[in-house]
Amino acid sequence: MPDSPVRYSADVEDVKPDEGQTIEGLCRTFDTILERTAEDYGHAVRSVHAKAHGILEGTMTIAAGLPPELAQGLFAVPGEHRVYLRLSTNAGDLLPDAVSLPRGLALKVLDAPGARLEGAEGTSQDFIMVNAPSFQAKTAEAFHGSLKLLAKTTDRAESLKVAASTVLRGVNKALQAVGVESTTLGSLGGAPNVDPLGETYYSVTPFRYGDHIAKFSLAPVAPALRALTGREIDASGRPDAIRETVQSEMRDIEAVWAFRVQLCRDLERQPVEDPTVVWNEEEAPFHTVATITVRPQDSWDAGRVAAVDEGMRFGVWTGLAAHRPLGNINRARNAPYRHSADFRQRFNGCPIHEPTGQGPIGQVRDGVV
Repeated sequence: MPDSPVRYSADVEDVKPDEGQTIEGLCRTFDTILERTAEDYGHAVRSVHAKAHGILEGTMTIAAGLPPELAQGLFAVPGEHRVYLRLSTNAGDLLPDAVSLPRGLALKVLDAPGARLEGAEGTSQDFIMVNAPSFQAKTAEAFHGSLKLLAKTTDRAESLKVAASTVLRGVNKALQAVGVESTTLGSLGGAPNVDPLGETYYSVTPFRYGDHIAKFSLAPVAPALRALTGREIDASGRPDAIRETVQSEMRDIEAVWAFRVQLCRDLERQPVEDPTVVWNEEEAPFHTVATITVRPQDSWDAGRVAAVDEGMRFGVWTGLAAHRPLGNINRARNAPYRHSADFRQRFNGCPIHEPTGQGPIGQVRDGVV
């Protein structure tokens, strides 16, 4: 394995001629989910990761003295940035928490200096992560096929989904007992119903990292968070059990995560175009480049929820050119995610803003939070 990381160049991506058709299909399928849920709820929600379990405000502290290969893009200059975190699960409908699904964490870093990606509004850098190191589909076309199946059951038969989730969790635990991990079962409702505050999150897809290529991860380091790792939440009869649990825990703990970077060192063993491949940490180790600290707070504060959950969007294409999303799954995430945000904005009559400045959270005025 080479000692030095792979240098970024445009030819690390392999753009297929039919990707535009797949992206159009994804937008149509997103519309199916968006229109059905908006009609049923009377309010538009996100087409994926619709249900939030906590909205947090904190500080990212970028480490000083990083080696050149890690001092790239946003992380080239040490200092502090205000951040928002949104904890969620991955369904496009607002399911009771007894349907246990993979966890998601969206991170928005404010006031990120540097050249922007084309069409990236504001001055923030977004990172989108889930609590698994790989994506469930190799290509955007395969992901679209799975999404079409899920769209058919969106906002339908909640009681059946709860029952099925119970069965799938049991199957998944049996597989794990013999050393088999199933991301497919997890995405269908068989994921362990774990506390999101104790989880480690991964970008699963690669990104440009200045001169290099990387995946990202957020790992709990505060003892109070690590004590929650793997702890399951009993959601029986409690449709918002996860939200309630996070709210209770965040009143008393100071949460600290390590923001980590995994540099690509071999394009064959750490491919750009196949996010189902886990980059072996022994060959491509993670390195901490920043910490995120969230002090005790109300994780479901009404003002913060309105400002962040309703008034903002999170997307991998909101950010710096130095952190350009790479690979076919990332290329397919651009237009559909904007499409989803535009639908929410139109249906709800609520403008979606990129935050700027350092004002108190919960105050939205002319795009300033």
